[in-house]
Amino acid sequence: MDESKRNVMKNKVINLIDELSEYGKTENDGVTRTLFSDIWMETQSFLESDLTKKGFTTMFDEVGNLYGTVRGTQDTDETIMIGSHIDTVVNGGKLDGQLGIVAGIVAIEELIEEFGLPKKNLEVVSMAEEEGSRFPFTFWGSKNIVGRVAEEEVKGLVDQDGVSFIEAMTDKGFGFRNNNSLARSDIKAYIELHIEQGGVLEKEEKSIGLVNGIVGQKRFLIEIDGEANHAGTTPMGYRKDSLHGASKMIDSIIELGKEFGDPLVVTIGRLDVTPNTSNVVPGKVIFSVDTRHTNNEIVNEFISKFSELIESISRDMDLNTKVNQYMDGYPVPMDEQLITHMEKICISKGMDYKIMHSGAGHDAQIFAPKVPTALIFVPSRKGISHSYLEFTNPDDYMSGVELLKELLYEIAY
Repeated sequence: MDESKRNVMKNKVINLIDELSEYGKTENDGVTRTLFSDIWMETQSFLESDLTKKGFTTMFDEVGNLYGTVRGTQDTDETIMIGSHIDTVVNGGKLDGQLGIVAGIVAIEELIEEFGLPKKNLEVVSMAEEEGSRFPFTFWGSKNIVGRVAEEEVKGLVDQDGVSFIEAMTDKGFGFRNNNSLARSDIKAYIELHIEQGGVLEKEEKSIGLVNGIVGQKRFLIEIDGEANHAGTTPMGYRKDSLHGASKMIDSIIELGKEFGDPLVVTIGRLDVTPNTSNVVPGKVIFSVDTRHTNNEIVNEFISKFSELIESISRDMDLNTKVNQYMDGYPVPMDEQLITHMEKICISKGMDYKIMHSGAGHDAQIFAPKVPTALIFVPSRKGISHSYLEFTNPDDYMSGVELLKELLYEIAY
């Protein structure tokens, strides 16, 4: 791409990101923008106005997703959708989510300026929610688009202030999808540009990640019941120390994860000890296990083996242990044909790219089982995300925008 044209595009992206980031700006230049908050609504309204000024036809759906559409000249019953989520974590960065929305707007603008209207519809979506930062529910926006949400899933949910999901939603003029609303059939592809939220691309000095799959996530709570007793009067051989048992289990699980190797990851992120005082043998421990892999059979094999380890340690130490699974997310592959398209573009443009998996969840995983889906990564400095310290060099994310533009040209023009 001509350098002057690239700079024009870059300035458009930077300026729109900066404008959006004023909504929910925090003291340390981060962003807090949670679902159905006043700031969230103001941001969506600003985007609606901006899209209208740029010639897009705009609309909100029943649940809060915002769409900006450019109608195609021929296959107007076929839509190529580009976008991401507008909500953030608390004190998050300026790029997580909204970069994908901005990239779609700018790429479409530039395509129309250069080539006129597309043959197929091009549609940018600013999805209502993905993060689960306000309510214990994720992917509200994308799940509604593909028809994967039942009202019962959010009824009864409240935020930390006691405000219900339904109250917050209706307060902003939104509600549940109409009973006669079906999953949209016109979407022929979904494309998402996102920061990596990891350090792989930066470490390998690649400007583009072509995601071939999003890992499955399986989460457990391990509950160990021993026997609380006096720390001074209970001999070591007579103890049923639940924390000692937990430490053996945790070490065994982590070491087993290392044996399985990449791309399997396992994390022990929570540890609750009862009574949690210095002079009592711990009577009860709960710890979490989060494990992820791109292959469901392999992660199930890992789970089976660590369950055997837990059972063996419990038996040897005379502890009662329960393994409770509370999340069972399957791996989701991206569309091979779209990956091939993108790889050819990267080669022709001399872009340094890597075919890789995503260890984090994204809206793309909700779309992928329904429509051909592509997920493009750009590097994250030091792998930092979900933080106001999140940063991607504009030249790196512009490589992603350029790739997005070329892909849209191929499949929509």
